[in-house]
Amino acid sequence: MQHIRNFCIIAHIDHGKSTLADRLLEFTQTIKVTEGQMLDDMDLERERGITIKSHAIQMNYRLDGEDYTLNLIDTPGHVDFAYEVSRSIAACEGCLLLVDSTQGVQAQTISNLYMAIDHNLEIIPVLSKCDMMNSMPEVVEDEIIDLLGCSREDIIRASGRTGEGVEDILRAVVERIPAPKGNPDAPLQALIFDSVFNPFRGIIAYYKIVNGCIRKDEDVLFVNTQKQYHADEVGVLKMDLMPKRELRCGDVGYIVSGIKTATEVKVGDTITAAANPCAEAISGFEEVKPMVFAGVYPIETEDFEQLRASLEKLQLNDASLTFQPESSVALGFGFRCGFLGLLHMEIIQERLDREFNMNVITTVPNVSYQVYDKHHEMKEVHNPAGMPDATEIDHIEEPYIRASIITRTDYIGGIMTLCLGKRGELVKQEYVAGDRVELHYDMPLAEIVIDFYDKLKSISKGYASFDYHPIGFRPSKLVKLDILLNGEPVDALSTLTHVDNSVYFGRRMCEKLKELLPRQQFDIAIQAAIGAKIIARETVKQVRKDVTAKCYGGDISRKRKLLEKQKRGKKRMKEIGNVQVPQKAFLAVLKLD
Repeated sequence: MQHIRNFCIIAHIDHGKSTLADRLLEFTQTIKVTEGQMLDDMDLERERGITIKSHAIQMNYRLDGEDYTLNLIDTPGHVDFAYEVSRSIAACEGCLLLVDSTQGVQAQTISNLYMAIDHNLEIIPVLSKCDMMNSMPEVVEDEIIDLLGCSREDIIRASGRTGEGVEDILRAVVERIPAPKGNPDAPLQALIFDSVFNPFRGIIAYYKIVNGCIRKDEDVLFVNTQKQYHADEVGVLKMDLMPKRELRCGDVGYIVSGIKTATEVKVGDTITAAANPCAEAISGFEEVKPMVFAGVYPIETEDFEQLRASLEKLQLNDASLTFQPESSVALGFGFRCGFLGLLHMEIIQERLDREFNMNVITTVPNVSYQVYDKHHEMKEVHNPAGMPDATEIDHIEEPYIRASIITRTDYIGGIMTLCLGKRGELVKQEYVAGDRVELHYDMPLAEIVIDFYDKLKSISKGYASFDYHPIGFRPSKLVKLDILLNGEPVDALSTLTHVDNSVYFGRRMCEKLKELLPRQQFDIAIQAAIGAKIIARETVKQVRKDVTAKCYGGDISRKRKLLEKQKRGKKRMKEIGNVQVPQKAFLAVLKLD
């Protein structure tokens, strides 16, 4: 155990985690790096240049005549994947805190740092991208010293591109990060921190052994689900799975036991030996809280069961996805899915399409509200269709977040205007270093769900960084806005919105739908309504055939007779015709501005 080190790399998005991980793997001769970001093995990760899933890999390193085993976990940087980071941190004793020397400390850097401090991790500050022309190592070092209270000698300057400082990082990992603590002779206790689905071998669970050891062909027990399995194969994680006879205390590895059902493996569960179980499960693992909810429906109704199977398999690779069945009048049967944010929702949609060939319609995303009735009983509502009647509601509470925005002083005005427009309240404002300022706002989560992040980036020319955490529920004046097509409500387009924004939002929605709905043989009335009150209306004009074209001259009554006949036909068509809402219309509501 004295020769094992478990550590992860945490940083803000785009600060060079995956590139540095490549250099570490190359230096320890774990793999031959043939292209950039070797640990990002998903097509989506390569295309977007982001890490979506944290990856664990084992390296062997020799220092001062001793051989060490280093287990590295590369983590995502985007705020939507903070849950992946929290799981990786739970499996480590130390971390490399990476700060981009061209950009300095940003919001996600601070957020991930606090998470690491909560788990008592040893923190090694690393300055990345030191080979860049616009690098400011001295300025950024001052920021890190303010943040961590460390000395200047503790900070390692490195570059993932040139390989500068890689040897210093590996030496620091061995010397500064403590070896895992645990009792090798105690009953087996292993924490599951991730799982993946393999179509041929079932579900493969990744774990870190806290106490005891695990052997091949042993019977193991999953504590939370109380299911027993046979360990067909155990081993360590190199670039591929590498089987071993046994893994000991402090090791990070995998287990293949032919598990077929997705719900039987829970991230954060404890594995123990069936013959000699441990007294209690490992604690310190938080449940994921979805922030954004949206309905996901198959385009073909008969694909419902296939969609369920696809979501279950995706949930194994991404424990932060939650879903439950629901039905809609307009769209049939589907699922109400919980996501950590809009990027997370986009990625899940892409993965459903690429990995499972599932064509789906996604409804307008919203957050969960707490609705109190006249008897002060609380009901949680994730979907506007589940709202009780307006006469029964006493008040509604919506979730609030504490947002932290770090930006340059030049952009403060624009950012404050944006936050006030989103019903934000300024809590405090403090200067980080030089011309950089940190703003703290309390805001409703619903306001940042759709386009806040994009607007923030465009106002600050890409400089502002953003992070948030939930701070509970507060009462709010919310109304349910319905969209009616020819008098029929389309439940998939209804939203909960604040009273002050409702008229503007309803009007914009009607205008947008007028552009997107294809013209029919009859007029389509698009209305926005709050309860029984119509607040906006647009009409999509009918497509008309000129039935009087063949009447050249002659009596007016001939033309009138043909027009009356056409009018009766249109009226009958309007009664039996229904309006198809294209997928574009659901997505357009997200991009109303």
